Amino acid sequence: MSHHPIIEILLIEDSPTDAELTLRALRKHHLANHVLHLADGQAALDWLYGTGTQAGPAANQLPQVVLLDLKMPKVGGLEVLRAIRADARTRCLPVVVMTSSQEPQDLIESYHLGANSYVVKPVDSEAFAAAIAELGHYWLLVNKTPGGITRKGIL
Repeated sequence: MSHHPIIEILLIEDSPTDAELTLRALRKHHLANHVLHLADGQAALDWLYGTGTQAGPAANQLPQVVLLDLKMPKVGGLEVLRAIRADARTRCLPVVVMTSSQEPQDLIESYHLGANSYVVKPVDSEAFAAAIAELGHYWLLVNKTPGGITRKGIL
């Protein structure tokens, strides 16, 4: 039986640059030892629900938080959010939309679909890193979620 670490953050981000900046900021501030980065929405859904090529081990607990980009190939962020909220196994999973979109409709639709937070990615790399550090601190250390969230539902 292989041991799989519990993923603290699921980063769903298609931009290699933004993903690397996010990972670097989290490491710098010692906020997450186990981050899983997936580059598109379909890979994220496969991992979350144990299907397809990105299927994770079905018994693993869900992450403490999902950082979700909106504009991605294959399956977009809004569709991923819709799927997360529609499934009882993932409905309570905190989802932070992190996007470059400042479109009011994206903001409204994200909250309508159940996003816990909507963050516009700063363009400046230092401001971006600071925003990630604040998000990581809040969602991993300050925020409380129902304990025992697994892919099979809440324990």
